[in-house]
Amino acid sequence: MKKQAEALIPTSWGNFTMVAFADNDKEWMPHLALIHENFNPIEPVLTRIHSECITGDLFGSKRCDCGEQLSKALYLIAQKGGILLYLRQEGRGIGIINKLKAYNLQDVGLNTVDANLHLGLEVDARHYDIAVEMLETLGVERICLLTNNPDKIDAFENSSIEVLKRVPLVVPPQKENLEYLKTKQDEMGHLFNLL
Repeated sequence: MKKQAEALIPTSWGNFTMVAFADNDKEWMPHLALIHENFNPIEPVLTRIHSECITGDLFGSKRCDCGEQLSKALYLIAQKGGILLYLRQEGRGIGIINKLKAYNLQDVGLNTVDANLHLGLEVDARHYDIAVEMLETLGVERICLLTNNPDKIDAFENSSIEVLKRVPLVVPPQKENLEYLKTKQDEMGHLFNLL
């Protein structure tokens, strides 16, 4: 995987360079890095690894907290000159079709974990070695990782990149996603404390 293209992307959070990473330039869904204009690879870099969530990121679904996390992460990254890595791992790696099927099962009482298992899928099929490779390509050596997910922290254990600290990324739960967030906390070990 390597850098295939990059361009300036002005946003409401400031100016970013978007870099597309893929094995070749024909890839339709490359992984993306949004690098704030004040990025300095010599300093510890505030970094968010965000897996694609078309329902939350694009359409503002309240079933999850993904869209709100994305907005908050971009705001915080703009303050610190950091990087957001946008990984094309929709639905915790199961894809949008299976995600919609899992939503139907959740609507009849299964939680997000049990719905995936009922469909014969992994609870979380994402891989974060992609993020490590992207950061290495960008010359990043030390990060402050903006996450609640212990798996993302663990991904850096045997890498060349040092995680100096974890920065929580918590958004207030809504009635539509409270049970989803409780499941992430209780069954997947995500690092936030819901009542």
